[in-house]
Amino acid sequence: MAVIKANSKDVKLLARLMRAEAEGEGKLGMLMVGNVGVNRVRASCLDFKNIRTVKQMVFQSPGGFEAVQKSYFYQRARTQDIQLARKVIRGNKYHPATRALWFFEPLGPCPRTWYNQPNAGRYKDHCFFHPTYSNCPSVYRTY
Repeated sequence: MAVIKANSKDVKLLARLMRAEAEGEGKLGMLMVGNVGVNRVRASCLDFKNIRTVKQMVFQSPGGFEAVQKSYFYQRARTQDIQLARKVIRGNKYHPATRALWFFEPLGPCPRTWYNQPNAGRYKDHCFFHPTYSNCPSVYRTY
């Protein structure tokens, strides 16, 4: 069962985002980027109060993803990327992105906080940050 509404166009859009943001970090890295995307659609808090669809999440401005400005984001979604996107839409979660709403690739070590949000952990080059429960209880709800 899906944890967010997503038609086939949404699945392909999320798959393209996941690949563009984290292809170099393998399947697990791409799945974690997908977790962040799904969390943003579900969040209803902070910078994501008015984000309700995959398309709104992907193209959010300001605060969206740098990959949408790159030509490789606009390549057709591959079958394997679509399968990964479906996993996160079904609710599969991968640490440290389980409740993360943000990630970025620092030049050095991950900072303890980023815009006052605690570090949830690092996977390869990306640091993941999640809100506190008091700032965003919706990302702490189970499905």
